[in-house]
Amino acid sequence: MGNLRSVEKALEKVGADVEVTRDPGAVRRADAMVLPGVGAFGDAMDNLRKRGLVEVIREEAAAGKPFLGICLGLDLVFEESEEHGLHEGLGLLPGRVELLPTKLKVPHIGWNQVRIEKESPLLADVEDGTFFYFVHSYAVVPDREADILCTTEYGCRFVSAVEHENIAAFQFHPEKSSAPGLSILRNFAEGVAA
Repeated sequence: MGNLRSVEKALEKVGADVEVTRDPGAVRRADAMVLPGVGAFGDAMDNLRKRGLVEVIREEAAAGKPFLGICLGLDLVFEESEEHGLHEGLGLLPGRVELLPTKLKVPHIGWNQVRIEKESPLLADVEDGTFFYFVHSYAVVPDREADILCTTEYGCRFVSAVEHENIAAFQFHPEKSSAPGLSILRNFAEGVAA
């Protein structure tokens, strides 16, 4: 759903060996999973189900395989979303996805700062207050505060990144966020290779 090519190119730029696939077997053989996405939550989950990827992603993540979600990929990590009705997500982390609770214009599009809420190897070389590129109308509401990696202000404070063990996901687009975004992708790739 959406930004596959730009994510693929950004990961290749930081030295990752990337294969874009719909094949569950290739996902099982991979050293890590990256789930980017742009679009509607329900449609994305339907696409993953039709391709037999939901259970594979759940099983591989539960086995400890590194997982990186980007934009819609962040939303899909959670148990459910209220976007255009109630939809079941991947359930890799407890929580839900709700409409961004702001009086400002939605979708939230453009550059905005992130506040780093906890240390992470993924954010090495990224300073608190760094600007990243956002395009979204919904925000995740994790059940566990300990899963919150970054927050952002847009007429309200919302969670802009999460991390728990092998699962990490970002609301913003690292692949469209210049050097700081590439740093995150490099850190992820290097962590997988280590």
